[in-house]
Amino acid sequence: MWRWLALAVVVIGVVVFGFSLIDSSAGTDVTASAEFMGMTGDSSGFARAIDPWDWQFPQDFGAHPDYQTEWWYYTGNVQDSAGRHFGYQFTIFRRAILPDAAQTDSEWRTGQVYMAHFAVSDVDGSRYFHQQRFSRGGAGLAGAEADPRYRVWLEDWQVIAEDADARLTTITADGGDFAVDLRLEQIKPPALQGQDGLSPKSAEPGNASYYYTLSRLLTSGTIRVGQETFTVSGATWKDHEFSTSALGLNAQGWDWFGLQLDDNRELMLGQIRLVDGGREPAFGGLLVETDGSTRYLPAESFTFEVTNTWTSPHTGAVYPAGWTIRIDLGNPAPLLLTLTPLLADQELHGSGGIDYWEGAVKISGDATGYGYAELTGYAQAMTGRF
Repeated sequence: MWRWLALAVVVIGVVVFGFSLIDSSAGTDVTASAEFMGMTGDSSGFARAIDPWDWQFPQDFGAHPDYQTEWWYYTGNVQDSAGRHFGYQFTIFRRAILPDAAQTDSEWRTGQVYMAHFAVSDVDGSRYFHQQRFSRGGAGLAGAEADPRYRVWLEDWQVIAEDADARLTTITADGGDFAVDLRLEQIKPPALQGQDGLSPKSAEPGNASYYYTLSRLLTSGTIRVGQETFTVSGATWKDHEFSTSALGLNAQGWDWFGLQLDDNRELMLGQIRLVDGGREPAFGGLLVETDGSTRYLPAESFTFEVTNTWTSPHTGAVYPAGWTIRIDLGNPAPLLLTLTPLLADQELHGSGGIDYWEGAVKISGDATGYGYAELTGYAQAMTGRF
């Protein structure tokens, strides 16, 4: 969902190992680590998400550099033949430093910074692995493109299409103690979030993103944890958003859920939690039917009840650790779902920026399945950060 907020906080003043933003063609030595300068919250000069977007796929799988922030987000639940369960998250973020990058002959100079988060949950082994990387958009170190084929990458972590339409893609990433090599097959059309893909985050015009989802990607391949490699299969969820916007000053954080039901439907449900304990009414959810058709769910059509909590030993934050979700789909009875984390500790922490919980969950109740949850604003408030 709004994962770019973590990027915006982390990259301001971050030291990125590798190459500086200076133009090395001028004869200046390029240091092994250099601080990004000019990375501020100023969004002037960038395009904003106001009018409907003319979606064109697979072109829109690539980058949209007129907008300040963009990310490609994949989460999945997979199992091996013995039923051993794994969750994974792989996200690449793009953040523009300036709206108009200076023209130069140097391949090192760039106006874009990239960050990647990679995590694996070994449910049966009760282990959670996570890692992050930073790089610049120059010299081929990181980037996103749709021509000649869809590819988004940060060094050797990448998603790359196997065909021109990007209906088949592979994800490869190696974090040392853990790795994935997965093949994804698109079986439903892109689901446009919000109103035809324009997803508001508040009532303020332009405080929105362009947002689509590939809600069910059939997944197969391998996951390695430690010295063990497992052949797995299951399903992956993809989100792709681009925008120039920020949360309002009264936003505490958000709860987001991408749910894949066993009856071949999917649900995106989320809420922005406000400082006063209320909920931002502008942001709703989406139901994806078995045939790929979609139905927008306004915020008032679903509610969350927290049924359990977990206290992080890393940050001291107290997170929700179980939910009952009530969804009004216009039927005589609401759809009642219970969500349970597959591991208590799936917190991405120690990044020096925003600590947050993002992990695999099991669905029970009126429908069954698996999904992912993302929880922010519990370790550090979002208030006043932008």
